[in-house]
Formats: sequence, structure tokens, C-alpha cells
Amino acid sequence: MDFTFTEEQQAAAEAAKAVFSSAPPDGVPSPALTPGAVADDLDRRLWGKAADADLLGLLLDPRYGGAGLDPIALCLVLREAGRVLARVPLLESTAAALAVQRYGGEELRAAVLPAAGRGELVLTVAPHGRTGHDAAELAVQARQDSDGHDGGHDGAWVLEGTQTAVPWAHSADRVLVPAHTGAGRTLLALVPRDHPGVTLAPQISTSGERLAEIRLEAVRLDSSAVLTADGAWEWLRSLLTCGTCALALGLGEAVLALTSSYTSKREQFGFPLATFQAVAVQAADRYIDLRAMEATLWQAAWRLATDGAGAPAAPGALPVAGDIAVAKIWAAEGVRRVVQTAQHLHGGFGAATDYPLHRYHAWAKQLELSLGPAAAHEEALGDLLAAHPLG
Repeated sequence: MDFTFTEEQQAAAEAAKAVFSSAPPDGVPSPALTPGAVADDLDRRLWGKAADADLLGLLLDPRYGGAGLDPIALCLVLREAGRVLARVPLLESTAAALAVQRYGGEELRAAVLPAAGRGELVLTVAPHGRTGHDAAELAVQARQDSDGHDGGHDGAWVLEGTQTAVPWAHSADRVLVPAHTGAGRTLLALVPRDHPGVTLAPQISTSGERLAEIRLEAVRLDSSAVLTADGAWEWLRSLLTCGTCALALGLGEAVLALTSSYTSKREQFGFPLATFQAVAVQAADRYIDLRAMEATLWQAAWRLATDGAGAPAAPGALPVAGDIAVAKIWAAEGVRRVVQTAQHLHGGFGAATDYPLHRYHAWAKQLELSLGPAAAHEEALGDLLAAHPLG
């Protein structure tokens, strides 16, 4: 495997650095770093800058105004966003748009993708469950309208149910909701936030950010807004998980840099903390965690970009889902250890709510648990190993 990034991928990463390097915490403090003052909306200024830099359409086909890049490029951009706790739905909106491009009809693509790439239409995704691969876990049910035909290609679909902990739901224009048909199928419905029968109830995440509980009561959607292709939900879930690992990597790298700076300046017994062996060993262990997070992330993103989540594995290899699970295990455990060590080495400063580490710790915990904690993905990996023995 060659993990050397292409010129296009490197250009995307450089553009992301230019956009996010001027964002807090390097600049003026924002709600992302102000405890108890989380904004009700996404960072529209930063969202506009990302749109101007063409970061919102990275994965879209050029005919829709995109750059036609792959999940690796997206993860490179998300890594930069994670460094500054960027309050923008870059992962969710990009993933939803790409799902529409892969599995939606031309009418839906033309209506959604150009506007999403320009940042004019904000999309998000309603995740669910610990790992979310079992359709029976889904809380929203979908049934074919009586006037429609079997298969969902004509007529309409009716959605009923409640989806909790939906990120950016109060700011997004449309929410991509996975729903169970009752016949072992999972579909994806693109639901306008202000659609009749849709109500939002406020929720708060582990990081203190605003989430929503979405309640769907007899929500009727035309079949053109529903993605019924087999494997669509599994592919979308894999992309979201990869992106979450990239955000965790960027956050962890920022926290280690913060810790390095602090321990290099803070003195005890007349010497900088960084010169003490116990401190250096702990920092080195966390550096190893970050390198493992990085290696497993690029492996998973590469498999997703080249094989796709539903592609059969090569002889003697696990399916793509196995690499996704390994990356999420390392991201969840690694980012937790990084912030915990940072808190320990910062001493009392780590607990101060006016110091940036406080917010990084909260976001790290949210990312650790998002789309399933390490234990859930260890179970999924075990099931894959049982079904696909190596060698």
C-alpha cells in the first residue's frame, strides 16, 4: 500500500489549513471554547469561508460543481477542522450529499448537490445505535404509501418514529434519516426540517453542543427523496465513522501540541516539566497513540475509497467494515487517552473552564462515543473475524 497523498489531496489539506488556521482557538474565542455559551447555530462565517474555498463539494462530481475527490481528501480536511473544534457540519453535510450522488436519482441530485456544494443548502445525517449496522436498531419506520408500488420506486413513502441525538438538526435544511421498512431493508429519506409532521426537541451533547430529537409523524415523502438502494446505509455509516476518526485525530494532535507547549514552559523544582522522565514517557505514549490512529484511519479511508463499504473482500482479507472498526477502536481509545494524559500533565489548569483544554476534553468524549464506542466496534470486529477467518 502506498499512503502517499496525491497532489489534489494535498491541495485540499492546504486549503483546509488556510481556512481553519484563522478560526478559534487561534483567533477570537468562540462558543466552541466558551463553556456555557454554545451558540444556537453553526459558525456561519466559517461555513462561508469553507464554501469559498470549495471544501464543501470536495467529493461531488464536477458536473455538480465539485472536485471529484475521495474520502481520503475529506478526512484530510476534517483533520484540520478537528484541530480547532470547528463548529460546522462539514462531515455530515458532505456525507449526506455524497449519498445522494451515489444512490439518488438525477432529479434529486440536480436539486440538492450544487446548492450543497456552495454551502447554500445545509445537510445533516441522523445516526443511530452503537454501530448501527442492524436494521432492527433503527427507530424510524418507513412504509409504502397505499398508492405506491412495491420497491419504493413509485408513489410515496410514509415515515413514523423518533430519532435522537441528531447533530446540527436545528441549523440544517434537510436531514438524511435512515429508516427500517420492516422487511429487512434500510432506506435513507431526505427530510426537510420544516416538512409537515416533523418536530424538533432540543437535546445537549456530551460536549455541550446543541443536538435535536426529531419526531416524524406520518411524514409523507415522494419516492424521489428516498434512497432505497441496498447497502446505502452501510456505506454512509462507514463514511461517517471514517470522518469521525479524522476529527478525533486532529483534535488529539492539537491537544498533544497544547500539552507539549505547556510542559515546556511550566517549571517545577527549577526545571521545565517536559525534562522529567515520567512526563516525557507519558507524552511519548500518547504520540504513539496518535500515529496508530493515523495509520488505521488512512487504511480505512483507502479501503473505503478503493473498494467501497459493500465490496467483497479479497481472499484472506476482511471486508472494508473490518478496517473501519479497527480505525474507530483506535480513535475512541486513543483520543480518550490523549486528553486524559493532557489533563494529568496540566494539573489544575486542565480543569479550568476558561482554558482551551476543557473544551477539547468535552469534544473528545463526544467523538469517542459517536457512532459507537470502542467496545461496540470490538464486538463488530469479532463478528467479522468469525465470519471471515484470516489465512
